Amino acid sequence: MGVMVACSGGNEGPDPFTVTNAAPWIFTVAASNIDRGFHSKVLLGNGRIFQGSAINFSNLTQTETYPLAYGKDIAAKYSPIPEARSCYPGSLDPEKVKGKIIVCFDGFPVVSRTIKKLVAEDAKAKGLILINENDESAPFDSGPFPFTEVGTTIGYKILKYINSNKNPSAIILPTVEIPGIKPAPVVAYFSSRGPSVLTENILKPDIMAPGVAILGAITPKDEEESASDGVKPGGYALESGTSMACPHVTGASALVKSVHPKWTSSMIRSALMTTATVYDNMRKPVTNGSASFATPHEMGVGEISPVKALNPGLVFETTTEDYLRFLCYNGSPEKTIRSMSKTKFKCPTKSSDDLISNINYPSISISKLEKSIGFLTIKRSVTNVGHPNVTYTSTVQAPMGMKVKVIPKKITFLENVKRVSFKVLFDGSEASSGYNFGSITWSAAQYSVRTVFAVNVE
Repeated sequence: MGVMVACSGGNEGPDPFTVTNAAPWIFTVAASNIDRGFHSKVLLGNGRIFQGSAINFSNLTQTETYPLAYGKDIAAKYSPIPEARSCYPGSLDPEKVKGKIIVCFDGFPVVSRTIKKLVAEDAKAKGLILINENDESAPFDSGPFPFTEVGTTIGYKILKYINSNKNPSAIILPTVEIPGIKPAPVVAYFSSRGPSVLTENILKPDIMAPGVAILGAITPKDEEESASDGVKPGGYALESGTSMACPHVTGASALVKSVHPKWTSSMIRSALMTTATVYDNMRKPVTNGSASFATPHEMGVGEISPVKALNPGLVFETTTEDYLRFLCYNGSPEKTIRSMSKTKFKCPTKSSDDLISNINYPSISISKLEKSIGFLTIKRSVTNVGHPNVTYTSTVQAPMGMKVKVIPKKITFLENVKRVSFKVLFDGSEASSGYNFGSITWSAAQYSVRTVFAVNVE
């Protein structure tokens, strides 16, 4: 259990309680976009140009357009209209599709964009314009096949053009990279959200890192099977997912380890978590795919900032004993824990899920704070890894109605005092019901050590 692993938080967002790999010894990663975009323009026969989102490397140019058709208008015999308008397999008439650029809706979630692309490709279409009714998705890599994705506003303008012209036509241009997209980062729509089903008393996900349209090496494919239109498949691809965000965190962890080779994995995790940023490139709070401010259940403590993590000032050390106590509190039999850990560890006499909140973690989560109980006390300890003689002062950013006290307000480290404990008291008697989010920051000189909290008031 001394090894910490950076793991995908899952791609089942934006629904809550979808985050996976949520044990406290796992570094659970959410995905964000980055400040570059991939656009593929659609040029209509009437001269109008619309911006789509896609990653395609087609060889089409604007010198020649192709007939444009809507899926329901080129349906196979007896095919239901909802299927044809969504490029459902078997729903289109190949003879009507051949040589055309077709327009379909992103209906039937079980039919992925990959399948819709194959439906169009197999029917000898010249390209596919996909209308995304959610207006939210990562750019799709269609390889050499002309593909672009638009939102409903643009989509209905394209359909209006088709319905009002006898011979509608269009062209889909190859992808162009657009740098400096704002705002960024933004929580990826697909990134799984907390709280965790395993336990709400550990805040998950932990942190966020780039996971949209990430360039990486891929497993080589059989050239004969994967070649399309004579284009040789490459060894790289742009992929999206929380599994693309994980390597960023792994790399950042390796960077910190290279500078601090004696640090444990939990110290490295703490350094990355307490120095993460919650602001985008417009100097505003990070938002989610719906343009609302992101919560810790969406982005964890914030977007990874590897360079800041090299000098965090203080770290929260989570020990093997913390992890074993977590197993006790979470209901694992003591005999099983001893066998697994090969120790004579004894579970605390008092054992409940609520006590998980007191594990020495870099963030704080309380699954249930009753308004009637007054202050609930949470304990933490921090280890000084910065200047040897220093005093830190705490500041609290608390949601309206919630009382949060830090005792003591100041903590001092000396040559012979490396580790100091403190308490955080929460009172939700006047707070809004449901989850309340805030933070505690310890400051000294150039150091700023931020601990995020999530408290569910009932």
